Amino acid sequence: MSLETTLMADIKSAMLARDQKKLEALRAIKAQILLEKTKGGNTELTEATELSLLQKLVKQRKESAAIYEQNGRPELAEEEKFQASVIETYLPKPLSDDELRVVIKDVIAQTGASSLKEMGKVMGLATKQVAGKADNAKVSQIVKEMLGA
Repeated sequence: MSLETTLMADIKSAMLARDQKKLEALRAIKAQILLEKTKGGNTELTEATELSLLQKLVKQRKESAAIYEQNGRPELAEEEKFQASVIETYLPKPLSDDELRVVIKDVIAQTGASSLKEMGKVMGLATKQVAGKADNAKVSQIVKEMLGA
């Protein structure tokens, strides 16, 4: 089932349950999907584009929550955190550090990389393999550890 179909069903159930907070988060996702679909003239989004979109929305919410907390607005920060948690339910389960190390080790073996100079090759393949399942900053950190050692 596509993200959009799942989203519509969840919006309907949130409306029936009169869950305004969840409904607001779901509508934000739907709005971003519609914007993305109309932006390039595409009528369908790829799964990779959907994952990227969801990750971007979660990142925005978390950054906003941090800013609100810094400025002494915990009630607004809490709302942003809630929306981020709702959006995260549509993302695949993130890989643990150990699982990520296994994937990166395989990529290093495939590319034959042996030094930090070849980090670009490794990052290119690794980010494609773990798309939506790991943060690129974490991937970069582990690649540096493994190639630098």
